[in-house]
Amino acid sequence: MSATTITGTIRHRRDVTNGLLTVWGVVVFVFLFLPIAIIVIYSFNDGRALVVWNEFGLRPYTDAMANPTIRNAIFTSLRAATGAAVIATIVGSLAGIALARRPGKWTFAFLAFVFLVLVTPEIVDAISLLIWYVRLGEWVGGPFAPGFFLNFGLIRLFIGHALFASAVVTLIVRARLAGLDESLEEASADLYATPAQTFRQITLPLMMPAVLAGALLAFSLSLDNTIISSFVSTADASPWPVFVLSSVRSVLRPSIAAMSTLVLLLTLFALALVAVVLRRGGASGEEAAAMIVGVEAAPGSAN
Repeated sequence: MSATTITGTIRHRRDVTNGLLTVWGVVVFVFLFLPIAIIVIYSFNDGRALVVWNEFGLRPYTDAMANPTIRNAIFTSLRAATGAAVIATIVGSLAGIALARRPGKWTFAFLAFVFLVLVTPEIVDAISLLIWYVRLGEWVGGPFAPGFFLNFGLIRLFIGHALFASAVVTLIVRARLAGLDESLEEASADLYATPAQTFRQITLPLMMPAVLAGALLAFSLSLDNTIISSFVSTADASPWPVFVLSSVRSVLRPSIAAMSTLVLLLTLFALALVAVVLRRGGASGEEAAAMIVGVEAAPGSAN
């Protein structure tokens, strides 16, 4: 067999493999995003029941906006996401700085706890938080005790949603700082700058893209947190996922799909801001993806 024939056979096999991989990729994307596309389409169903198509119309969106229960659920989700993002950003940023700039024997154990938070099933977290809230309220009860504040639904949501998000922010900030040279910080110290000045003028600007990206991801993760919300929320603070879960027991209205579509657009907008912030901070596509999953990008991946 000639070299030309062998080369042609290899090229043919490679083309067939690439074609099969392309088809498989399309199938996977359809499998993942077709249900979302169906919800978006049925959000324009101008009928009484979601699953029974009547005609195209915008009434589901007007009904959703006019429904005070839906508005309250959305506003509760937005407030809970904002509070959880603030807590997660502060806690996660400080933890990420410590991991990147003060490594030691404790680093492995701390990272193990961070990854444990990420892999622990949400149902376990939800039940644990519910028991903790109840017990803490009993032990330190009273109108002026710390346990009193745990009776507020938003406080419960802040803490519950911030647990997972704090681990995400920690890994993002750690990955950002681990990929940056410490020479600027060392030069600042050599010029007799205090640690506070070095942090404010050198470290914080360098890590700010990761901090903003972590905050936006924490906000997005809180918006669709259903399991923890359903366990720890109270009647006066019921977020959107809990409202949708309770609506499943009755006839689903197109207004549910309409508001879900708006929440989806808000989530996509937040994720797009994450990508923009990281790219404007000097990260390449590979570096941005690496930071989001909490690892350091491979050398030479920068633009």
